[in-house]
Amino acid sequence: MRNDKTALIVVDMQNGFYDASWGNTVNYPGCENNVELLLMAWSERKMPIVIVRHDSINPSSPLFSGGPGNALQESVGAVPADLVVAKTVNSSFYGTPDLEQWLRSSGIEHIVVCGIQTNMCVETTARMGGNLGFDVIIPLDATRTFDLAGPDGTVIPATALMQATAANLHGGEFAQVLSTQDVLDWLANA
Repeated sequence: MRNDKTALIVVDMQNGFYDASWGNTVNYPGCENNVELLLMAWSERKMPIVIVRHDSINPSSPLFSGGPGNALQESVGAVPADLVVAKTVNSSFYGTPDLEQWLRSSGIEHIVVCGIQTNMCVETTARMGGNLGFDVIIPLDATRTFDLAGPDGTVIPATALMQATAANLHGGEFAQVLSTQDVLDWLANA
């Protein structure tokens, strides 16, 4: 990978995810700390940064576009981004402006995807990125998610959901699943 061909995509790092209504979470504040490390590394090297924000159309959602939870987390909002994408669905590739078009016109071949939620918007963005032909890397410890109830009411712990996402992405050859430190080591040696 070349630095000028690799973009960091930070997904849905918004204040609304601090709302207790999401339930139990895992990797907090590890996710936030690792996303901040990645943002600093990309900024120092003047590498492309994309910030994605979920603009929920549901007025009762903590991420409602007109509510305070829609705002980016402070450390993410403080970083100048090359592109800010607003979306209303799980995939960052279905937002405004068009992420795929921007990546291609910028000559980006590799994307590093991090943020919230591991098994929702991060995984969906990674799968689509892989299907579109991008080399996708997921620093799993720079993501987090929440416990989730299945259709029968069985609650799947956030840790298991993160493990399932890692297996889905790796086993399906959608992405390389690494640690934040692995990504930072690659940057240091590139």
